[in-house]
Amino acid sequence: MKALVFHGPDKIGWEVKPKPQLKDATDAIVAITKTTICGTDLHILHGDVPEVPDGLILGHEGTGIVKEVGTGVSNFQAGDKVLISCITSCGKCESCRNGIYSHCENGGWVLGHTIDGTQAEFVRIPYADFSLYHAPKLVDEDVLVMLSDILPTGFECGVLNGHVKPGDVVAIIGSGPIGIAALLTAQLYSPSEIIMVDPDRSRLAVALKLGATKMVRNDRGDPVAEIMKNTGGKGVDVAIEAVGIPATFDICQEIIANGGHIANVGVHGKSVSLHLEKLWSKNVTITTRLVDTVTTNLLLKMVAAGKLKPDKLITHHYALHDILQAYETFRNAAREKALKIILTNWDSSGIKPDEALSKRV
Repeated sequence: MKALVFHGPDKIGWEVKPKPQLKDATDAIVAITKTTICGTDLHILHGDVPEVPDGLILGHEGTGIVKEVGTGVSNFQAGDKVLISCITSCGKCESCRNGIYSHCENGGWVLGHTIDGTQAEFVRIPYADFSLYHAPKLVDEDVLVMLSDILPTGFECGVLNGHVKPGDVVAIIGSGPIGIAALLTAQLYSPSEIIMVDPDRSRLAVALKLGATKMVRNDRGDPVAEIMKNTGGKGVDVAIEAVGIPATFDICQEIIANGGHIANVGVHGKSVSLHLEKLWSKNVTITTRLVDTVTTNLLLKMVAAGKLKPDKLITHHYALHDILQAYETFRNAAREKALKIILTNWDSSGIKPDEALSKRV
């Protein structure tokens, strides 16, 4: 099969790799129909996740068709169309029983991290009964890919950890895919304002269309001063960090109100300064989290019912075998106006090449 292979910082290749085989009774082999590229994949390419080994297939999101299951798999069979969770869960260890799937003793974030991932024609899914979801018939498969990672990440790590509640003033620092996923799901709790902060005018324009009430560009002027002015000097009730760099975490610390919540979502590759000399007396809560995907079933129901519409996040389509070009587009997101890129595997999806080409934006 062909797959996107990591060879160290800034080195990837579309290469021939052996098809995955069942290793354990709880495994499933899935033929990928759709996958995408995540900001975390770029962090890996930048060297921010040094434990990723040379030769690993990247990717942790996607949909597909089950081709083979182990003897211990009871909820899925060959031919099932499935959503692949970015988090692998055994469902039985102490962490899983406590709903902390990201720290599963036998899984967690392993796809495209410590075992071969989804940016390939086939993938092995450990603990398939707990790590796959049946694809709802009425949900577009492109939209379904948004439920592998970014929607539960924005919801769990940002909105739920930030304790967003009715009437809150929320600031989301970063209007990339994760930031907009937080924007979409924050609206379920009726905040009075959602302020989006980003240097990219086009991303902020998308955020305004999707429910943001104000936009602040942090590439000019003083974004902290602007937000404090907009809030009468009080600051925001919830600050969601959705980038993963020191500068954006610093903004969160500067704008948080007394009794507020800072919810970190971004993947940080460098140390940040925690200004306890300013925060110690403000009754501020700071949370971190790796997505657990405990809300995936809930989000699936809401998308199927039309209550959440993440399709606006999809800006580009490519064939899977054009993944190197897709990475270039995603790495130059500001120039290309890219949010989420859908990669279609023609052989598994049944989509003809001319149909896939016509869907490119």
